[in-house]
Amino acid sequence: MDLSTTYMGFKLPHPLIPGASPMVDNLETVKRLEDAGAPMIVMHSLFEEQIVNEELYFTRVLEHGDFSTPEAMSYFPRPTDFALGTDEYLEQIARIKLVVSVPVIASLNGTTEGGWLAYAGLIEQAGADGLELNIYDLAANPDETGEQVEARALRVVRAVRDSITIPIAVKLSPFYSSISNFAKQLDELDVNALVLFNRFYQPDIDIEELQAVRVNLSNPSDLLLRLRWLALLHGKLRASLAATGGVHSATDAIKAVMAGADAIQMVSALLQRGPAYLKEVREGMARWLEEHAYDSLGQMRGSMSLVRCADPKAYERANYMRLLQSW
Repeated sequence: MDLSTTYMGFKLPHPLIPGASPMVDNLETVKRLEDAGAPMIVMHSLFEEQIVNEELYFTRVLEHGDFSTPEAMSYFPRPTDFALGTDEYLEQIARIKLVVSVPVIASLNGTTEGGWLAYAGLIEQAGADGLELNIYDLAANPDETGEQVEARALRVVRAVRDSITIPIAVKLSPFYSSISNFAKQLDELDVNALVLFNRFYQPDIDIEELQAVRVNLSNPSDLLLRLRWLALLHGKLRASLAATGGVHSATDAIKAVMAGADAIQMVSALLQRGPAYLKEVREGMARWLEEHAYDSLGQMRGSMSLVRCADPKAYERANYMRLLQSW
Protein backbone atom coordinates (compact mmCIF):
# COMPACT_ATOMS: atom_id res chain seq x y z
CA MET A 1 0.00 0.00 0.00
CA ASP A 2 1.33 3.44 -0.97
CA LEU A 3 1.34 5.56 2.20
CA SER A 4 3.79 8.13 0.86
CA THR A 5 3.36 11.83 1.48
CA THR A 6 5.23 15.10 1.12
CA TYR A 7 5.82 17.25 4.18
CA MET A 8 8.00 20.37 4.47
CA GLY A 9 9.28 19.52 1.01
CA PHE A 10 10.49 16.07 2.13
CA LYS A 11 9.16 12.98 0.39
CA LEU A 12 8.27 10.57 3.19
CA PRO A 13 7.24 6.88 2.97
CA HIS A 14 4.33 7.50 5.33
CA PRO A 15 2.92 10.43 7.36
CA LEU A 16 3.49 9.20 10.94
CA ILE A 17 6.20 11.32 12.57
CA PRO A 18 7.36 11.23 16.20
CA GLY A 19 6.61 14.77 17.37
CA ALA A 20 8.66 16.99 19.65
CA SER A 21 9.32 15.21 22.93
CA PRO A 22 12.05 14.24 25.43
CA MET A 23 12.54 11.00 23.47
CA VAL A 24 15.20 12.73 21.35
CA ASP A 25 17.47 13.24 24.38
CA ASN A 26 18.33 9.52 24.29
CA LEU A 27 20.14 8.36 21.16
CA GLU A 28 19.11 4.74 21.70
CA THR A 29 15.45 5.80 21.74
CA VAL A 30 15.97 7.90 18.60
CA LYS A 31 17.40 4.84 16.85
CA ARG A 32 14.47 2.73 18.04
CA LEU A 33 12.10 5.28 16.51
CA GLU A 34 13.89 5.02 13.19
CA ASP A 35 13.85 1.22 13.42
CA ALA A 36 10.08 1.40 13.98
CA GLY A 37 9.80 3.28 10.70
CA ALA A 38 9.92 6.94 11.74
CA PRO A 39 10.40 8.87 8.46
CA MET A 40 11.54 12.00 10.30
CA ILE A 41 12.75 12.98 13.77
CA VAL A 42 11.39 16.16 15.38
CA MET A 43 13.39 17.45 18.33
CA HIS A 44 11.90 19.19 21.35
CA SER A 45 12.26 22.96 21.54
CA LEU A 46 15.13 25.15 22.47
CA PHE A 47 13.37 27.97 24.34
CA GLU A 48 13.80 31.70 23.90
CA GLU A 49 13.92 32.03 27.70
CA GLN A 50 16.50 29.27 27.89
CA ILE A 51 18.84 31.05 25.48
CA VAL A 52 18.38 34.50 26.99
CA ASN A 53 18.65 33.34 30.60
CA GLU A 54 21.71 31.24 29.90
CA GLU A 55 23.42 34.23 28.32
CA LEU A 56 22.44 36.44 31.25
CA TYR A 57 23.61 33.84 33.75
CA PHE A 58 27.08 33.56 32.32
CA THR A 59 27.37 37.30 31.72
CA ARG A 60 26.60 37.95 35.38
CA VAL A 61 29.12 35.34 36.46
CA LEU A 62 31.82 36.89 34.32
CA GLU A 63 31.05 40.48 35.26
CA HIS A 64 30.27 40.11 38.95
CA GLY A 65 31.99 36.95 40.14
CA ASP A 66 30.05 35.55 43.08
CA PHE A 67 26.44 36.60 43.41
CA SER A 68 25.81 39.20 46.08
CA THR A 69 23.27 37.07 47.92
CA PRO A 70 22.07 33.48 47.68
CA GLU A 71 18.59 34.74 46.78
CA ALA A 72 19.91 36.64 43.75
CA MET A 73 20.82 33.36 42.10
CA SER A 74 17.14 32.48 41.73
CA TYR A 75 16.13 35.53 39.70
CA PHE A 76 16.52 33.59 36.47
CA PRO A 77 16.35 29.85 35.75
CA ARG A 78 19.73 28.18 35.83
CA PRO A 79 20.90 26.50 32.61
CA THR A 80 20.57 23.19 34.47
CA ASP A 81 16.79 23.74 34.71
CA PHE A 82 16.56 22.52 31.10
CA ALA A 83 17.26 19.01 29.80
CA LEU A 84 19.74 20.30 27.23
CA GLY A 85 21.65 23.58 27.38
CA THR A 86 22.08 25.65 24.24
CA ASP A 87 25.45 24.16 23.30
CA GLU A 88 24.27 20.67 24.20
CA TYR A 89 21.20 21.13 22.00
CA LEU A 90 23.33 22.00 18.98
CA GLU A 91 25.60 19.04 19.73
CA GLN A 92 22.60 16.74 20.03
CA ILE A 93 21.51 17.69 16.51
CA ALA A 94 24.88 16.54 15.20
CA ARG A 95 24.75 13.35 17.30
CA ILE A 96 21.27 12.43 16.05
CA LYS A 97 22.35 13.06 12.46
CA LEU A 98 25.10 10.47 12.96
CA VAL A 99 22.76 7.70 14.13
CA VAL A 100 19.79 8.13 11.77
CA SER A 101 19.39 8.48 8.03
CA VAL A 102 16.04 10.31 8.09
CA PRO A 103 15.56 14.12 8.17
CA VAL A 104 16.12 15.73 11.58
CA ILE A 105 13.94 18.73 12.41
CA ALA A 106 15.08 21.00 15.24
CA SER A 107 12.74 23.32 17.12
CA LEU A 108 12.81 26.85 18.50
CA ASN A 109 10.17 28.10 20.92
CA GLY A 110 9.75 31.84 21.26
CA THR A 111 7.47 34.80 20.74
CA THR A 112 9.58 37.98 20.57
CA GLU A 113 12.29 39.35 18.33
CA GLY A 114 15.78 39.38 19.76
CA GLY A 115 19.28 37.99 19.66
CA TRP A 116 18.03 34.49 20.46
CA LEU A 117 16.86 34.24 16.84
CA ALA A 118 20.51 33.90 15.81
CA TYR A 119 20.17 30.31 17.03
CA ALA A 120 18.14 29.54 13.91
CA GLY A 121 21.34 29.98 11.94
CA LEU A 122 23.35 27.95 14.45
CA ILE A 123 20.78 25.16 14.23
CA GLU A 124 21.16 25.13 10.46
CA GLN A 125 24.96 25.06 10.80
CA ALA A 126 24.68 22.15 13.26
CA GLY A 127 23.16 20.07 10.48
CA ALA A 128 19.41 20.20 11.06
CA ASP A 129 17.42 19.43 7.91
CA GLY A 130 14.58 21.72 8.96
CA LEU A 131 13.29 23.89 11.78
CA GLU A 132 9.96 23.82 13.57
CA LEU A 133 9.21 27.24 15.00
CA ASN A 134 6.94 26.76 18.00
CA ILE A 135 4.84 29.90 18.52
CA TYR A 136 3.67 29.40 22.10
CA ASP A 137 2.19 32.73 23.16
CA LEU A 138 -0.54 32.99 25.78
CA ALA A 139 -2.04 36.44 25.17
CA ALA A 140 -2.71 37.44 28.77
CA ASN A 141 -2.11 41.19 28.46
CA PRO A 142 -5.52 42.95 28.36
CA ASP A 143 -3.94 45.99 26.71
CA GLU A 144 -2.65 43.99 23.73
CA THR A 145 -4.94 43.44 20.75
CA GLY A 146 -5.21 40.28 18.73
CA GLU A 147 -3.70 42.12 15.78
CA GLN A 148 -0.65 43.03 17.87
CA VAL A 149 -0.21 39.41 19.00
CA GLU A 150 -0.33 38.20 15.41
CA ALA A 151 2.00 40.96 14.17
CA ARG A 152 4.60 40.00 16.79
CA ALA A 153 4.47 36.35 15.75
CA LEU A 154 4.75 37.25 12.07
CA ARG A 155 7.84 39.36 12.76
CA VAL A 156 9.50 36.40 14.49
CA VAL A 157 8.65 34.03 11.62
CA ARG A 158 9.85 36.55 9.03
CA ALA A 159 13.15 37.02 10.88
CA VAL A 160 13.73 33.26 11.00
CA ARG A 161 12.73 32.79 7.35
CA ASP A 162 15.19 35.51 6.31
CA SER A 163 18.04 33.99 8.33
CA ILE A 164 18.05 30.35 7.16
CA THR A 165 17.57 28.37 3.98
CA ILE A 166 16.35 25.06 5.44
CA PRO A 167 12.59 24.34 5.46
CA ILE A 168 10.50 25.88 8.25
CA ALA A 169 7.34 24.57 9.91
CA VAL A 170 5.34 26.86 12.20
CA LYS A 171 3.55 25.22 15.11
CA LEU A 172 0.44 27.22 16.00
CA SER A 173 -1.97 27.49 18.88
CA PRO A 174 -5.73 27.44 18.15
CA PHE A 175 -6.36 30.74 19.92
CA TYR A 176 -5.87 33.32 17.18
CA SER A 177 -8.99 35.31 16.39
CA SER A 178 -8.88 34.35 12.71
CA ILE A 179 -6.81 31.21 12.22
CA SER A 180 -7.54 31.09 8.48
CA ASN A 181 -6.27 34.61 7.90
CA PHE A 182 -3.24 34.12 10.13
CA ALA A 183 -2.41 30.88 8.32
CA LYS A 184 -2.66 32.72 5.00
CA GLN A 185 -0.24 35.41 6.22
CA LEU A 186 2.23 32.75 7.34
CA ASP A 187 1.86 31.00 4.00
CA GLU A 188 2.76 34.27 2.27
CA LEU A 189 6.02 34.31 4.26
CA ASP A 190 6.98 31.08 2.45
CA VAL A 191 6.89 28.77 5.44
CA ASN A 192 6.90 25.16 4.36
CA ALA A 193 4.39 23.73 6.83
CA LEU A 194 1.89 24.56 9.54
CA VAL A 195 1.47 22.26 12.54
CA LEU A 196 -1.98 22.22 14.16
CA PHE A 197 -1.96 22.69 17.13
CA ASN A 198 0.33 23.45 20.00
CA ARG A 199 -1.19 22.17 23.22
CA PHE A 200 -1.44 24.78 25.97
CA TYR A 201 -0.97 22.68 29.08
CA GLN A 202 -3.95 23.47 31.26
CA PRO A 203 -2.85 23.69 34.90
CA ASP A 204 -4.93 21.98 37.54
CA ILE A 205 -4.80 22.96 41.23
CA ASP A 206 -3.71 20.69 44.05
CA ILE A 207 -5.91 22.04 46.85
CA GLU A 208 -3.90 20.26 49.57
CA GLU A 209 -0.43 21.30 48.45
CA LEU A 210 -1.68 24.68 47.16
CA GLN A 211 0.20 24.48 43.91
CA ALA A 212 -0.49 24.21 40.22
CA VAL A 213 -0.05 20.82 38.60
CA ARG A 214 -0.20 19.96 34.95
CA VAL A 215 -1.53 17.10 32.86
CA ASN A 216 0.88 16.28 30.05
CA LEU A 217 -0.52 13.62 27.76
CA SER A 218 -3.18 14.05 25.11
CA ASN A 219 -6.20 11.86 24.47
CA PRO A 220 -8.16 11.18 21.25
CA SER A 221 -10.75 13.87 22.04
CA ASP A 222 -8.00 16.46 21.51
CA LEU A 223 -8.00 15.54 17.83
CA LEU A 224 -11.43 17.03 17.13
CA LEU A 225 -10.27 20.65 17.05
CA ARG A 226 -7.41 19.68 14.74
CA LEU A 227 -9.79 17.91 12.35
CA ARG A 228 -11.95 21.01 12.00
CA TRP A 229 -9.07 23.30 11.07
CA LEU A 230 -7.34 20.78 8.85
CA ALA A 231 -10.61 20.49 6.92
CA LEU A 232 -10.94 24.27 6.71
CA LEU A 233 -7.36 24.93 5.57
CA HIS A 234 -6.74 21.98 3.27
CA GLY A 235 -6.34 23.05 -0.35
CA LYS A 236 -6.11 26.75 0.46
CA LEU A 237 -2.41 27.03 1.29
CA ARG A 238 0.88 26.13 -0.37
CA ALA A 239 2.31 25.00 2.97
CA SER A 240 1.98 21.42 4.14
CA LEU A 241 -0.36 20.70 7.04
CA ALA A 242 0.46 18.50 10.01
CA ALA A 243 -1.78 17.36 12.85
CA THR A 244 -0.41 17.06 16.35
CA GLY A 245 -2.37 16.24 19.47
CA GLY A 246 -4.86 13.43 19.94
CA VAL A 247 -3.63 10.85 17.42
CA HIS A 248 -3.47 7.58 19.34
CA SER A 249 -4.52 4.98 16.76
CA ALA A 250 -4.68 4.18 13.06
CA THR A 251 -8.29 5.35 13.08
CA ASP A 252 -7.23 8.74 14.45
CA ALA A 253 -4.52 9.03 11.80
CA ILE A 254 -6.96 8.18 8.99
CA LYS A 255 -9.36 10.86 10.21
CA ALA A 256 -6.56 13.44 10.15
CA VAL A 257 -5.60 12.52 6.58
CA MET A 258 -9.24 12.62 5.47
CA ALA A 259 -9.47 16.11 6.92
CA GLY A 260 -6.38 17.17 4.96
CA ALA A 261 -3.23 16.39 6.94
CA ASP A 262 -0.03 15.74 5.01
CA ALA A 263 1.71 14.54 8.16
CA ILE A 264 0.75 13.37 11.63
CA GLN A 265 2.90 13.96 14.68
CA MET A 266 2.54 11.46 17.50
CA VAL A 267 3.92 11.96 21.01
CA SER A 268 1.67 10.84 23.86
CA ALA A 269 0.86 7.44 22.36
CA LEU A 270 4.56 6.73 21.79
CA LEU A 271 5.48 7.82 25.30
CA GLN A 272 2.81 5.49 26.67
CA ARG A 273 3.39 2.48 24.38
CA GLY A 274 6.98 2.85 23.20
CA PRO A 275 8.60 3.57 19.81
CA ALA A 276 7.51 0.23 18.31
CA TYR A 277 3.88 1.41 18.44
CA LEU A 278 4.60 3.65 15.45
CA LYS A 279 4.91 0.57 13.25
CA GLU A 280 1.63 -0.82 14.62
CA VAL A 281 -0.25 2.37 13.70
CA ARG A 282 1.33 2.45 10.24
CA GLU A 283 0.32 -1.15 9.57
CA GLY A 284 -3.18 -0.39 10.82
CA MET A 285 -3.50 2.47 8.34
CA ALA A 286 -2.34 0.25 5.48
CA ARG A 287 -4.88 -2.46 6.39
CA TRP A 288 -7.74 0.04 6.53
CA LEU A 289 -6.88 1.51 3.14
CA GLU A 290 -6.70 -1.94 1.58
CA GLU A 291 -9.98 -3.04 3.17
CA HIS A 292 -11.69 0.08 1.82
CA ALA A 293 -10.29 -0.27 -1.70
CA TYR A 294 -7.94 2.70 -1.68
CA ASP A 295 -4.85 2.53 -3.84
CA SER A 296 -2.90 5.14 -1.90
CA LEU A 297 -3.02 7.54 1.02
CA GLY A 298 -3.03 10.45 -1.41
CA GLN A 299 -6.32 9.23 -2.86
CA MET A 300 -7.93 9.67 0.55
CA ARG A 301 -6.26 12.94 1.64
CA GLY A 302 -8.71 15.80 2.04
CA SER A 303 -11.73 13.69 1.15
CA MET A 304 -13.58 15.14 4.15
CA SER A 305 -12.28 18.69 3.79
CA LEU A 306 -14.35 21.70 2.88
CA VAL A 307 -12.78 22.07 -0.58
CA ARG A 308 -14.76 18.95 -1.51
CA CYS A 309 -17.98 20.78 -0.60
CA ALA A 310 -19.70 23.09 -3.09
CA ASP A 311 -20.96 25.44 -0.37
CA PRO A 312 -18.61 25.35 2.65
CA LYS A 313 -20.62 27.85 4.71
CA ALA A 314 -23.80 25.88 4.29
CA TYR A 315 -21.92 22.66 5.07
CA GLU A 316 -20.51 24.08 8.30
CA ARG A 317 -23.87 25.52 9.32
CA ALA A 318 -25.69 22.27 8.63
CA ASN A 319 -23.15 20.31 10.66
CA TYR A 320 -23.49 22.76 13.52
CA MET A 321 -27.27 22.48 13.65
CA ARG A 322 -27.21 18.69 13.29
CA LEU A 323 -24.68 18.27 16.10
CA LEU A 324 -26.68 20.48 18.44
CA GLN A 325 -29.67 18.20 18.02
CA SER A 326 -27.81 14.88 18.10
CA TRP A 327 -27.49 14.33 21.86
